[in-house]
Amino acid sequence: MNLDLTNQVALVTGASRGIGQAIAQELASCGATVIGTATTEAGAQAIATRLKPHGGSAKVLNVTDDAACESIMDGIVKEFGRIDILVNNAAWNIGIPFPNLDDLTADIWDRVLETNLRAPFLLARAGAELLKAQPGSHIVNISSAGGISPGSSSIAYSSSKAGLNHLTRCLAVAMSPNVAVNCIAPGLVENTRMAQRLPDNVAQGARNQAVLGRVGQADDIANQVLTFVTSSSITGQTMVIDGGMPG
Repeated sequence: MNLDLTNQVALVTGASRGIGQAIAQELASCGATVIGTATTEAGAQAIATRLKPHGGSAKVLNVTDDAACESIMDGIVKEFGRIDILVNNAAWNIGIPFPNLDDLTADIWDRVLETNLRAPFLLARAGAELLKAQPGSHIVNISSAGGISPGSSSIAYSSSKAGLNHLTRCLAVAMSPNVAVNCIAPGLVENTRMAQRLPDNVAQGARNQAVLGRVGQADDIANQVLTFVTSSSITGQTMVIDGGMPG
């Protein structure tokens, strides 16, 4: 398998910490020019510090803003002339136990769905023609095991990630044959902001059920991204990384 991504340009959203940071660094270490995004200047500066030695950079991006998504793609093509890899990692969650329906307000529902489902579509649409212009390009969406089984930080989060899993399949059809679109569905990943917002019983349940005795690891997720973006015949797939959950 060719792990050399020299001359390829990658955009990784939500790259300031956790899973996104691991993905951005993995792609950069294989030679890709990586643009990482964050929602704040401080987050973007942290990304830039890590990526600059590899020739990468960082941008502040509101992934739910249609115009901002178009603008960042325009900036990438002006600066680099191409984009080969889009990793939709940015997401938002809040811990609301499933039975607490009254606590899941319409505003919270909208924020979760806009960040976790609408935003990946906006970025895929904004970058579609650029990606199609590079045969063998890739989109990788970072979803959640909560989008497959009914257990996560909230019903809204699970619903958004279930939608992202199916959006992956739909985009794989829409952007074929030049662009492969795949998805990774992590379970609990320790020491991430998302994990810290899980209800305690959900997080502990994931730890207890993981058949490997450990839950998903950020490095394993980054390595799976690398597998997807160096493959030539995988598309429309969702890979679960959770330490092995029975059933």
